[in-house]
Amino acid sequence: MAVRDIVKLGAPVLRQKAKKVHRVDPSIKQLVEDLIETVQVANGAGLAAPQIGVPLRAIVTRVDDQIHVVLNPELVQMSDEEIEADEGCLSIPGWYGPVKRKERVTVRGQSQTGKSIKIKAEGWEARAFQHEVDHLDGILFTDRMDDPSKLHEVESQEEEEELEVEQVIA
Repeated sequence: MAVRDIVKLGAPVLRQKAKKVHRVDPSIKQLVEDLIETVQVANGAGLAAPQIGVPLRAIVTRVDDQIHVVLNPELVQMSDEEIEADEGCLSIPGWYGPVKRKERVTVRGQSQTGKSIKIKAEGWEARAFQHEVDHLDGILFTDRMDDPSKLHEVESQEEEEELEVEQVIA
């Protein structure tokens, strides 16, 4: 396992559509391990492979210390109900803004062993899945903001706590 560098805003890979994972081989298993270790060290709520410079459809989410790995994730069901909350991104460090996301989602894909999986998520975890799947399509949270003028920089831990941002979604 290895902690990888997280690519920052401006890196072309963040705006590309990621390619499908066709088979789970040792390189994909290593990628998954690196994603998990990197998101834990960065204290993020999720991380997508393009954020570490790998243009493949692989994500991890980490909410309430529960980690989900999904290869080739698809949002197959979403609630009508939306919640607006501040989001951040490990690829846009220090910046936050309000984004509307679906309250509940169902994600379908493959596990890190290649098995078909389906995950039902709500609240913060649903938000993390939507954010990470967006990364696979070259979409950043700032693209989802209704009012870009509400994007704000947080320079200190105290400011971040005032925002009541639970975790940075990657």
